[in-house]
Amino acid sequence: MNKKLLLIFLLIFGTLKAQNTVGTIAITDDVYEGLTLFTINTKAYLIDNCGQLVNEWNSAYLPGNAVYLLPNGNLLRAGRLNDGSSNIGFGGQGGIVELFDWDGNLLWSYTYSTNQFRQHHDVFPLPNGNVLILAVSVVDNADAVQAGRNPALLSETDLFNEQILEIEPVGATGGNVVWEWNVIDHVVQDFDNTKDNFGVVADSPEKVDINFLNGGDGGRNWLHVNSMQYDAALDQIIISSRNLSEVWIIDHSTTTAEAATGSGGTYGRGGDLLYRWGNPEAYDQGTSADRTLYGQHYPHFIESGLPNAGKLILFNNGFGRLPLFSQVDIITPPTTSPGVYSYTPGTAYGPASTDFTYTDLSVDPSEFYSAIVSSAQQLPNGNILICEGREGHFFEINPNDGNAIVWDYINPVSNADGAFYEQTNPPPVANITFRAIKFPLDYSAFDGRDLTPGAPLELNPDLTPCNSLSVEDFEIASVGLYPNPTSDIVTIESTVTIDRVEVYNMLGAKVAEVNHSNTIDLSSSNTGVYFLKIYSGNSSVSKKVIRR
Repeated sequence: MNKKLLLIFLLIFGTLKAQNTVGTIAITDDVYEGLTLFTINTKAYLIDNCGQLVNEWNSAYLPGNAVYLLPNGNLLRAGRLNDGSSNIGFGGQGGIVELFDWDGNLLWSYTYSTNQFRQHHDVFPLPNGNVLILAVSVVDNADAVQAGRNPALLSETDLFNEQILEIEPVGATGGNVVWEWNVIDHVVQDFDNTKDNFGVVADSPEKVDINFLNGGDGGRNWLHVNSMQYDAALDQIIISSRNLSEVWIIDHSTTTAEAATGSGGTYGRGGDLLYRWGNPEAYDQGTSADRTLYGQHYPHFIESGLPNAGKLILFNNGFGRLPLFSQVDIITPPTTSPGVYSYTPGTAYGPASTDFTYTDLSVDPSEFYSAIVSSAQQLPNGNILICEGREGHFFEINPNDGNAIVWDYINPVSNADGAFYEQTNPPPVANITFRAIKFPLDYSAFDGRDLTPGAPLELNPDLTPCNSLSVEDFEIASVGLYPNPTSDIVTIESTVTIDRVEVYNMLGAKVAEVNHSNTIDLSSSNTGVYFLKIYSGNSSVSKKVIRR
C-alpha cells in the first residue's frame, strides 16, 4: 500500500496533540499503519492507532505473561493459575497456556504447574504447531550443593532451575513433551573441586556460573529468566536472564539428550550457550564497569525483510543503574557464519557497542524508566514501537527523524480489576503491561476478518487526535458531515467549494469518487468505516464516516 493510502486510512495528515491522559495522546503522519496487541487483567486487546477496539479475547486468568497473535488468527496466551496447585511464586508466574480462535473460543489449554515446576513469563508458538514453554523446576538444597552451589549463597531451601519445554498439543488439554532444555545441565563452578561441574569459570563462557549472583542475595529465583524467543531461520532460542543481566542463545536443533550435553546439534555445542552478551563479569571476563545490560526484557532477532534484519533488539530497563533510566538497544552479534558466533578466548563476547540506542535524557533521566516488564519492536517502515511497561505507555519513534515520537498511547485498562479509566489528571498507575506488539494490516491473521473498529477502551474517549488532524490546507472547522453514522447519503457541510471527494475503505482502496458534489451515496457499500478525502482547489482535508 502506498503512503498516500496509508495516511488516508489513518486520517493522519499532520500532527495534533490532545489533552488526553489515556488512549491515543498524539499521532503524526509518520506512524506505522497497523494493529497493536497487548494483554492486561484477564483480556487481550487488539486496537488501531486511534485506540479503537478491533478485537478482544477473554480468559479466566490474569496474564502469565506473554500473548501472541498467530498467522491463522488464533491467540496464544499464558495465564496465571491461583488454584493452589503450586507454591512456586514470583513476578511473572503463570502455570497455564491457552489457545483461542479469532472469535474467542477456547481451543486448547495446557497446565504446567505443581510444587516442583511452573510455567512463567513466556511461551512461543513454533512454526510446526508446537509450543515452547518457559518454566522453572525446583532443585533441592542437597542437589544444588552437589551441583557446586556455595551453601553460603543459598538463602532459601532450594534453587530454581530454568527450563524450556517444547509441547506438542494433544486434544483439548493434553500435550507431549517432545524437547527439553535445562540450565542446570550447563553450569560451572570454581568453589568446590569435590562437587560436580568444577572448572575454571573464565575458560567456560559456554556455561553459567552457578555462584555468580550479580549482586543478588542467593534466593531461589537467582536467574529470573523473563523472555524466551525463537528464530526459525537459525533454529535458535534467545533467552533473557534479568537477574544476571545477560542475553543467552542456545541451539534448538538438538535432541533432548544432546540438549543436556555440550555436543551435538547443528552448531555442535549441544545445549551449551552459543552466545552471551550484556555482563562479562558473569563469566570472569570483566568487572561491573563492563556491564551494559540492566534487567533487560524481550531480546529477539529482528525478522528478515525488516530494517536491521538479523540484529538483536531489546528493552534495556536500567534496573540497578544510577541514574535510573531505560533505553532500547540494537546490536549485531559478531558471527563467522549464520548462527556461529565469534569469540576470542580470554575476552568478552562482542559487540563492544550498540548499533542503535534510544533513551531520553533531555530533562529527567527517570522520565523514561521502567524497572520491570516492557518491550521494543522494529517496524517495517523503520519506526520502533516501545512499551514502557510499568507505565502502560506505548509509543512509536521515528529514528529517521531524530527519534521523534509519532504515536503516543496510554493503556486505559487497570491490571488490578480490568476496569477502564477515564481521562484524568494524573494518568492511571495500575496499568502495567508486559509487552505491546504491532501487526501490519496485511498480516495473514486479518485475512477475511472484520476489522471495523469499535469504541476506544477508555470510558470517555476523545478521538480528536485521529478525527480532526489536518489543518495545514484549510480549516477543519469549515467541513462537517451529517448524518454520521449513515445508512445511505452523507452530506458535506463546508464554507468552501467542494471540487472532488474520494472515498477509501479500511484497507486504503479507493471505492468511489464524485466531483463538484456535497453528497456521497454509500447505500451500496458494505457496513464499516470509510474515509473521505475532500478537495477544494489545491487543498484537501480528510474525514471519517461510518456506514451502518
